[in-house]
Amino acid sequence: MASRKKVRTRIPWSKSEIRLLNKLFRNMSTSDVAWELNRTVSSVQAKATVLGLRKTKKYLKSIGRG
Repeated sequence: MASRKKVRTRIPWSKSEIRLLNKLFRNMSTSDVAWELNRTVSSVQAKATVLGLRKTKKYLKSIGRG
């Protein structure tokens, strides 16, 4: 018998979630933002990309990537 994969349903982003994403994404790890929004890391990254959000230079430097 073949095993079935769990299928995740797409949950639309609310305006308040987008506002919070805009506020948190630039200066917080993507995994922490995902936890705050109760979303997956990949969904947060995808939405941030669509919105054109990027991490600040200060944040990147603080994690050793700047």
